[in-house]
Amino acid sequence: MAGVLSGFTTVWALAALGYLLARGRVLGEHAPQVLARLVFSVAAPALLFVTLSHTSLDRILTGALLAFVASTVLVAAAYVLVAKLVWKRSAGATTIGALGASYVNAGNMGLAVAAYVLGDVSLVVPVLIFQVLLAGPFALTVLDLASGQGRPSLRRLALLPARNPLMIASGSGVAVAASGWTPPALLLEPLSLVGAAAVPAALLAFGMSLPGARPLRPGPDAPDRYLAVTLKIVAQPLLAYLIGRLIGLDRPELFAAVVTSALPAAQNVFVFALRYRQSESLARDVVMLSTLASALAMIVAALFLT
Repeated sequence: MAGVLSGFTTVWALAALGYLLARGRVLGEHAPQVLARLVFSVAAPALLFVTLSHTSLDRILTGALLAFVASTVLVAAAYVLVAKLVWKRSAGATTIGALGASYVNAGNMGLAVAAYVLGDVSLVVPVLIFQVLLAGPFALTVLDLASGQGRPSLRRLALLPARNPLMIASGSGVAVAASGWTPPALLLEPLSLVGAAAVPAALLAFGMSLPGARPLRPGPDAPDRYLAVTLKIVAQPLLAYLIGRLIGLDRPELFAAVVTSALPAAQNVFVFALRYRQSESLARDVVMLSTLASALAMIVAALFLT
């Protein structure tokens, strides 16, 4: 338990430093976006490749992944039922809300939590692969149709993962691990050095995005916001726990399933909302509020499961 709390302390100390840097305008107004792009395009892919290149493949398809996927599907379905059948929201708004309730921040916050709390970056990789290969393309297909931009081509959907640096790095690392080849130190050492910047840079970028946020303001989409956040922070980790117990996960796997399910909504949800002009304020507020609340859910999980 002490190690878990120490991990959370490290995560939030770096986020607090990012907040102070932003408040003092030390790095300029565009620093959060630049840091986020650095993490997404360079540092995190390097970290994932190095980690996965010597990770056993049986650590990717795990019971923890099954519990995570099942909880994701259930909370997304619950949001869709309420938004469509009760509130009569549009397909686009419903899709954005469902993503906010279920699509976790595995690429940035997930890497930090896996590194400092779970103690193994590879534990978040199956979540990342599921979202990039399945959940993301499915949601984008619905948004394409809902926005009136026509039916998306199969070729464009198939190429979505190929445009994602995290997915390319993950796939390459898995391929190296499966081949049995050990990359030379001349290749791995520079990647390891760059990859070491991924987690602290992601946490600094997160902290720098907090000043000026008002996720509790009233508005017409307030019910949607609170439903999505409640499903994301309370229902999804609870379902992952119940499903994990049902399928007989051991305590470390159960903890991994619950913690990854308790991750906040991904910033990509806001990116998708901007791209398709669907419920931008809802996406922004759900991402921000779930990010602030997720730490409490993870600490509760740590109290009961470690």
